[in-house]
Amino acid sequence: MPTELLSAKQVAAEYGFSEQALRNWRCAGTGPAFIKLSPGKGGRIRYQRSAIETWLNARTVRAGGAA
Repeated sequence: MPTELLSAKQVAAEYGFSEQALRNWRCAGTGPAFIKLSPGKGGRIRYQRSAIETWLNARTVRAGGAA
């Protein structure tokens, strides 16, 4: 089964993040893993749905504050 690739716009719409937040996280190296499909500053960015889910799961806080 092929991995589903999402644009920043699709991630923003489906998960409720702004495209600017995704951009900021990419620059800071703190966001979900991404794929750069073309070189340069304006290169096309895609996210694997599995990478988004993994990133979110790692930030899920359980009752009592334990991650």
